[in-house]
Amino acid sequence: MTTTPTTSAGTAVELDTVRKVHGTGDRVVTALDDISISFARGTFTAIMGPSGSGKSTLLHCAAGLDHPTSGRITVAGHDIGAMDEDRRTVLRRDHIGFVFQDGNLVASLTAAQNVELPMRFAGRRPDPAAVHAALARVGLADRTGHRPGQLSGGQRQRVALARALITRPDVLFADEPTGALDTTTSGEVLALLRKLVDDERQTTIMVTHDPVAASYADVVVFLKDGQIAGRLTPRRPDPAIPELIAAHMTRLEN
Repeated sequence: MTTTPTTSAGTAVELDTVRKVHGTGDRVVTALDDISISFARGTFTAIMGPSGSGKSTLLHCAAGLDHPTSGRITVAGHDIGAMDEDRRTVLRRDHIGFVFQDGNLVASLTAAQNVELPMRFAGRRPDPAAVHAALARVGLADRTGHRPGQLSGGQRQRVALARALITRPDVLFADEPTGALDTTTSGEVLALLRKLVDDERQTTIMVTHDPVAASYADVVVFLKDGQIAGRLTPRRPDPAIPELIAAHMTRLEN
């Protein structure tokens, strides 16, 4: 079953007056306060903000992992709110990729077997050539038979990225993808994300607290108290950009 695309051809994700409220009565917390924003295809966007600003809620709602209280969200041209849970599951499976801080790899499976999981969950027979190609895209063509315990932290995150990309998703959502990595390894993963955007026009939306990570993006969107509080368009590879992003964050936190 399909839905009629509702966004423009150049838009991958769009939020229209999206509101997310947690709790009731005196314990109501507004995580997103009527946010409207669109993310262009083939771009890399970083979402930043102080703790409790709503950045992870925005990511989870945009990816269909959580439901907004009101407003409309469209992903890959499809209105999430018009779908039941089964159809949202299919949308996430076919159009969305996820990478989180903890790669969530299965320790007993090889890198290739971990990458196969989305296809197996969908009831499809994994194509060994496609799995190998996905691992090759992230520089792990020679690690297909290694289990997570035999890989470095950066390599494990690359496997998680390959798993997210195996279905060639319209949008890749990344939640603090380098938060558990050292500086050098973090830079390698971020450079890979950047390369996927530049070379393959992989639309990427990343939540991060790290100004250096955000400097790899085309656009940095800042949130505060559930609202958009500004944006920057970094001019890479200016080494002063992380400092500029950090200064903006400091102003939001004070």
